[in-house]
Amino acid sequence: MKILAIADEECASLWDFFDKSKVEDIDLIISCGDLDPRYLSFLVTMTTAPVLYVHGNHDGKYDRIPPEGCTCIEDDIFVYEGVRILGLGGSMRYTQGPHQYTEKEMQKRVKKLWFKLLKRRGFDILVTHSPAYQLNDGRDLPHQGFQVFLDLLEKYKPKYFLHGHVHLNYTRGQKRYDQYRDTTVVNAFERCIIEI
Repeated sequence: MKILAIADEECASLWDFFDKSKVEDIDLIISCGDLDPRYLSFLVTMTTAPVLYVHGNHDGKYDRIPPEGCTCIEDDIFVYEGVRILGLGGSMRYTQGPHQYTEKEMQKRVKKLWFKLLKRRGFDILVTHSPAYQLNDGRDLPHQGFQVFLDLLEKYKPKYFLHGHVHLNYTRGQKRYDQYRDTTVVNAFERCIIEI
């Protein structure tokens, strides 16, 4: 299965200069947040691939302008062609804005998933907006990652961990791909393709 992962910045070659041949072999599109909802609606309309998404910390507008035809996987395990995908959007709380959480609040969200995790016997892909704590995150509070994401990776050993939030153009040292134990970590900033 070929997955297009996207986050944080709309890709001009997929929106402004759309060419169907660029996405004709894509089976699934996963948004890691902070994208224009009209961009997601455009992609689901112009491709044959379903679009799954979690919220970024700048996605408060989704309440007014939802991404039409797309599936929100927040706090759920979505199964697509046998691949189990767990979604946990949002960032570390740094203002009173929507889709922001303290570490304790994110831990509570994860605890509420215990039955779904048991029923599905874990998951294959973790989809978040923020990275995990000290795993390609930032040192400032808005870009700091969540420790509970590391706990999930250690316990369930998914194949992939997809996140956004930390733009690859913030600093020179930002990584697109990394490894944490058995999991390949992917910063989905703008766009990238993975296969599972």
